[in-house]
Amino acid sequence: MFFKKSGKKSYDASVKKPMIRASICNGEQVAGFKNLQTGAFEEIMLIRDASDLEDFKEQYGITTDIEKTY
Repeated sequence: MFFKKSGKKSYDASVKKPMIRASICNGEQVAGFKNLQTGAFEEIMLIRDASDLEDFKEQYGITTDIEKTY
């Protein structure tokens, strides 16, 4: 029923910035992209541990550290 999607995905770095949105209350973290023009956050996946973050970075070809916002 649940499976990991394979293959590389892309995003426009001039319009979107990869970010992690974290909750101060319960520590929940969501990886996604912030639109630099509108400021809207697009949620992509829930981050439960370091392997989830690495999967997100690998899927989108992100090699730098990702900024975390609260």
